[in-house]
Amino acid sequence: MSEAKTTTFIDEICAIPGGEDIKVCIQCGTCTASCPNADRMDYSPSHLIAMARAGMREEVLSANSMWLCLSCYLCVVRCPRDIKITRLMHVLESLSARAGLNSKRTTTPVMYKGFNKYIANTGRISELWMMVGYYFRTSLFKAIGMLPVALSLFTHRRVSLKLDKMSPESIKQLQTIIAKAESSGGDK
Repeated sequence: MSEAKTTTFIDEICAIPGGEDIKVCIQCGTCTASCPNADRMDYSPSHLIAMARAGMREEVLSANSMWLCLSCYLCVVRCPRDIKITRLMHVLESLSARAGLNSKRTTTPVMYKGFNKYIANTGRISELWMMVGYYFRTSLFKAIGMLPVALSLFTHRRVSLKLDKMSPESIKQLQTIIAKAESSGGDK
């Protein structure tokens, strides 16, 4: 009789390309010292890695830390173990989105989901309409505060009211690509 193997949080992370490096971290703290956003994060990069290795799945995936990663690669360049911490942060974003454990302290997941949904439906990005959708989902009061910026962009022809779309055939091809990426570990 064989026993069913329990999947640990580390196994879950390592199963997604970019997550496997978490096992070789030596907790030196270089990533945290290099991170320009570490002071805004719920947990610094090295702390987040330690928590993930300790199996603190809900705490890690509910944190704002990975969503505040700037992808500046300072941590990657300076890591003595050559860990691609930026890729690891994207893995944690993906797991957080799948689990629905997004942090209440950042609206970045709303932006990501809106961007991906917009691309999947139209094949292109209309900054104006994507941002309208974002502010409707996050804060109408902030949208009102952004009206002067929007008007300035519009009057300087930096943003358009036009809603561009790719051809239906091209959108189907794009949706096929997205479905393939999702099946290999990516998220919408």
